[in-house]
Amino acid sequence: MDAADQAVESKLLGGICAVSAFGLWAILPIYFNLIGPAVSSWELLLHRVVWAAVLLLTFTLVAGRGARVTALLSRPGRFMALTVSALAIAGNWGTFLWAVTHGEILQSSLGYYINPLLSVFLGFCFLRERLTVLQTLAVAIAAVGVGSRVVGFGEVPWLALMMAGFFGLYGLIRKQVDVDGVTGLLMETLILLPVAIIWLAMLWADDSMAFGHVGPGVDALLVGAGLVTVVPLVLFAVAARRLKLATIGLTQYIAPTGHLLIGVFLYGEPFTRAEAVTFGCIWLGLALYTADIWLQPRREAAASASS
Repeated sequence: MDAADQAVESKLLGGICAVSAFGLWAILPIYFNLIGPAVSSWELLLHRVVWAAVLLLTFTLVAGRGARVTALLSRPGRFMALTVSALAIAGNWGTFLWAVTHGEILQSSLGYYINPLLSVFLGFCFLRERLTVLQTLAVAIAAVGVGSRVVGFGEVPWLALMMAGFFGLYGLIRKQVDVDGVTGLLMETLILLPVAIIWLAMLWADDSMAFGHVGPGVDALLVGAGLVTVVPLVLFAVAARRLKLATIGLTQYIAPTGHLLIGVFLYGEPFTRAEAVTFGCIWLGLALYTADIWLQPRREAAASASS
């Protein structure tokens, strides 16, 4: 197989992994609703942390990646940064789990649609990244969409804003920490693990823990919460190494689109005029943001040619 064929095969694998990763993230609301109301969103979060840590640690040991963890532990600055990012991802997971199990799947969709634009804005504020004209317009339109919901309809999409905010903070921190996705998430879950175990022990002692009391099917789904956390991440890591940022940028919309369709058509959440206005502005902003991603290589090529 020559280099050209290898490149094509690598991109094909990357595309399959990207679609699979975001496709799995898209159907997470269905998975967590299968567990049922007998398990609180807090216990769901604790099990997600525990079983994700177990699977990530197993993967790290089997794949011979232990040296990466050792190197990370030798850098206190990185460890402290990952402690903050662990709290941020826990906040994102907790808000998401509460939303999708309390009839607010549309808010989870909105939150993940907002996130790319919020990340651009945070980069401008904290990393001194310059905004292009299209990026500035995209962020402004998104702000108008959220603002219209507050002013025109008297509703604040708190869950969506919290999810986007937590994940935006998480991305901001992780962008500045030199660590791969799997090792970083392993360390974050290990940081959260003692709290999760102590909390679960308190639930068990209080006889209010669902695990082991509702049924084997629910227990299996709770253990599987770690699997549905880790597998998409590993697939995304494979895709990120093989695809351009523009391609990843497009495929990331699969997840919130899936949430939107599931919320409306499977669980019957109302898509009101307030949602229509807010989502319409966000979609327009994302269209401009995506166009800017596609135009960036062409601008750089033109600049190189003229220099």
